[in-house]
Amino acid sequence: MTEPSDTPPEEALPEVDLGDVAAEAGEAGGDELLAPDDPRLDEVDLPTALAQRDEYLALARRVQADFENFRKRSIKQQADQATAAAARLVEQLLPVLDACDSAVIHGIEGVAPIHKTLLETLTKAGLEVVALEGAPFDPTVHEAVLHEAGDGGEPTITEVLRTGYLWNGRTLRAAMVKVKD
Repeated sequence: MTEPSDTPPEEALPEVDLGDVAAEAGEAGGDELLAPDDPRLDEVDLPTALAQRDEYLALARRVQADFENFRKRSIKQQADQATAAAARLVEQLLPVLDACDSAVIHGIEGVAPIHKTLLETLTKAGLEVVALEGAPFDPTVHEAVLHEAGDGGEPTITEVLRTGYLWNGRTLRAAMVKVKD
């Protein structure tokens, strides 16, 4: 059994006379197209026609390249806007995470599962927790609010006062920490 075709049978297609198409185009007010048997065809300067063709081809290619660049720029801009909107939403949820952290630390029942679920969901979307105790101090993600004298080595975090977060590798909120110098 043969599959039906999307194209109509050849006998159903109308025959088109190219001379008629050229005449219709000329009547439409555009550049006049000459029929193959038109005596004015001998008057056409081939190098000029080729130069015009090349100009139009170059123009079409520039317009096509401009459109492609515009399309790529638009896609990138939409992605950047979506990322920024998600970051703003997560930033607004940070006080909720802080409240959950506090509630868990103070032993309030029923908050731990909610805190865990919220943190897991945001982590899957790109949130990262920073400022673990004992980690080296990094001024790009930590804010030292207290200093403690040490042995003069590499500054390390001794206590986390407020959790810091990264969103897709960018610092969303610096961690407030106590540092031992």
